[in-house]
Amino acid sequence: MAEETLPGTADDDGPDSIVLHVDMDCFYAACERLREPELEGEPVVVGMGYESGEGHGAVATASYEAREFGVESAQPISTALERLPRIDDLAPDDDPAAAGHYRTVDLDFYKRVAADVKAILHDCADVVREVSIDEAYLDVTDRTAWDLAASGDRTLAEGFARYVKQRIAREVGVAASIGVAPNMSTAKIASDFDKPDGLVVVRPGEVRSFLAPIPVEEVHGVGPVTARKLGSLGIETAGDLAEADASALEAEFGSRGRELHDRARGYDDRTVTPTGRPKSLSRESAFTEPTADIEDKREVVRALAADVADRARSRGAMYRTIGIKVVVPPFDINTRATSLSGPVDDPELVESVALDLLDAEFAETIVRKLGVRVSKLSFADADQSSLDGWESAGADGDGGSDDRVGDDRHDDDTGRDTDDDEPPAGRETTSRGGQSSLVEFD
Repeated sequence: MAEETLPGTADDDGPDSIVLHVDMDCFYAACERLREPELEGEPVVVGMGYESGEGHGAVATASYEAREFGVESAQPISTALERLPRIDDLAPDDDPAAAGHYRTVDLDFYKRVAADVKAILHDCADVVREVSIDEAYLDVTDRTAWDLAASGDRTLAEGFARYVKQRIAREVGVAASIGVAPNMSTAKIASDFDKPDGLVVVRPGEVRSFLAPIPVEEVHGVGPVTARKLGSLGIETAGDLAEADASALEAEFGSRGRELHDRARGYDDRTVTPTGRPKSLSRESAFTEPTADIEDKREVVRALAADVADRARSRGAMYRTIGIKVVVPPFDINTRATSLSGPVDDPELVESVALDLLDAEFAETIVRKLGVRVSKLSFADADQSSLDGWESAGADGDGGSDDRVGDDRHDDDTGRDTDDDEPPAGRETTSRGGQSSLVEFD
């Protein structure tokens, strides 16, 4: 039986769109392997905010081989070293098969490799939305079609996506996973579906059946808290959400309930547009078990602060507000922020302010997740403001911060939807591609 026709499909507005979501696999590690081919197949950990021989900082990328040892993105380097010792530190009798290769982030090099990838993407599509250094959406509706190829076993769109993958692999030497679908949210899910080096095509008539079995938290815009609320209503999968009563969802979740219902049915009316600048940059990391240990909390905050400040610098961004997020069991979300007198680029200040905000109220609090954010970003090529006499706006409470970002769930710097409770599970710390990403946490 044919699936129902969704709004915006061929019967309504003409041909279905063809959207590609291109996601590079463990990109930083892949770049390191480009210049050190002997690292191929070896556990590789790329860290942020530390130098070789030191244990302070955060994991930016863990290769799939390293992830088998429990190393994850956004993890403190000290934790990663406990699970996977640095091969350079091994004693003569230690087993090298249980050790990894650690490299310090080299953003200038990664940007050069990313530029080569993005040159291919812009050559292959008229509209490209660059989400981050390793991720982009392409609208190729005018370049290919959903028609079957001459062989009759695949669409022209699949052949086009395979051509993009092959060009990236041949001309740049790194692997990409690509999802192909009639809309952005489905393409994103498809690109994550078969990593690494995957290619998943969801044809217009297959969208709803493709989405139906996936966990509800994979639906664009559903975070852990919303997933738990949906679970309490007996909604565990996207199929359950699609079959649910839209009016009941709207009564429970407001207008977002109907939007989530539409997404689960495969309807996403967003169009691929060129990337805008982010309003904030942040990183979150969850503890395996909630903890009150102040040193553990401070270590995570230091790692997150180094990561966020490094990303801001790599984008040429200065910031006027520094904040933290503290999630207290069961799921009580607290945010605090300090405003500065002018825009700055100062990683040490990000760490210092974040630690001060943590110590001021949460030194003895049991927490399950921490986050660090910089906001009120400035990209002007102006002189950096002096830090002499910067003013604190005080610790802002939940919902009281004057720097809260508006409803920008579709246009944050990662291109991922940010839930009003929390981002989708694991997205902010470890994706299937192993590359850490930044998301807004408010």
